[in-house]
Amino acid sequence: MIHLLTHTKEFHLCEICEKAFSQKRGLKRHLLTHHNEKPHVCEICSKEFARKCNLKRHCLTHTKEKPHACGECGKAYCQRVHLKIHLLTHGNKKPHVCEICKKEFFQKRNLRRHFLTHTKEKPHVCDVCGKAYSQRAALTQHSLVHSDEKPYTCEVCGRSFSRKCYLIKHLETHTDEKSFVCEVCEKAFSRKRYLRDHLRSHKNEKLYVCDICGKSFNLKSTLNKHHLIHSNQRPHLCKICGKAFTRKGDVNRHLIVHTKEKRHICEICKKTFARYNSLRRHLLLHTDEKPYSCEICNKAFGYSKSLKDHIRIHTNEKPHMCQTCGKTFGRRDCYRKHLLTHSSQKPNLCQMCGKRFFRKSNLKRHMLTHVQKQSEATLPSEEGNSMPPH
Repeated sequence: MIHLLTHTKEFHLCEICEKAFSQKRGLKRHLLTHHNEKPHVCEICSKEFARKCNLKRHCLTHTKEKPHACGECGKAYCQRVHLKIHLLTHGNKKPHVCEICKKEFFQKRNLRRHFLTHTKEKPHVCDVCGKAYSQRAALTQHSLVHSDEKPYTCEVCGRSFSRKCYLIKHLETHTDEKSFVCEVCEKAFSRKRYLRDHLRSHKNEKLYVCDICGKSFNLKSTLNKHHLIHSNQRPHLCKICGKAFTRKGDVNRHLIVHTKEKRHICEICKKTFARYNSLRRHLLLHTDEKPYSCEICNKAFGYSKSLKDHIRIHTNEKPHMCQTCGKTFGRRDCYRKHLLTHSSQKPNLCQMCGKRFFRKSNLKRHMLTHVQKQSEATLPSEEGNSMPPH
């Protein structure tokens, strides 16, 4: 009888949003979403739910119980619906097909998300910064940027993360397991995706191109970071000194300046470093290893960054442009030194006379004037003390 109602026009209508339901209990459950009523409470963690079935599913997260097991591979799930979706992977049947590009999906929700790539629709908007997303989950993750909330904690070292994917990546640092090995250079990776990205460096594949300056990159993530250079956007601030950065990772690295912490130690000479990358570069001094070689002139370098800077001599590429005067530079350090010429900041101080300089090289040249004056001051006394020849 209940099913027959779906073929009739007897629907129960929500007076708030006009959504229709075939059953009265469906409307009752739906009304809870408008009133924000959550009468069902978890006895373990006190989390509240609008529906009893949602509470039951949640309780399984505490008991770790997975009663629904796959008969073919033995994989188990908390919910029957997840098992049903999983069973489709064994049949290799994807029942949900996109009408525009004919791409197939196991789940209807994945098809719905995919469809937004065709419509370019982004209905979920951030209340703080106005950034829009096609998926609600993406907006929820983005919202954590505006708060200090880091709900995902590593059980090994206690470090917290704003996103689950960041925690998963971090957990790999606690294990030495790297099962994906590059056949060209034998470098090993913990994930297949990292190996796939690495292989592009051997083929020199740069699939991701900047639509502003035409520069190409191996990875999409690198292109996204590069885009920030053009936008001049620096959304991440240091809470101690207020300095702004384009990337959140840059803020975390910068914080070491304030803490003065140096927890990475060289086992050969016991020198300490604030950053692991600095230790890795330092170790090359002991081994005298230069693994990065220029394909044009065969010159070898200890660091990949040094090789990149060197290649720009051959290509005459100057990607770092001063926003004030338009002057371009091949190396970031030269660009940073140039920026000081537009400011009143002179960080290099002479300890003898207090004079300041933009560049360290200018300070070194200046120091020679003090050495020369000292030597000239000692000459008369030496001449006066010298005995005339007999």
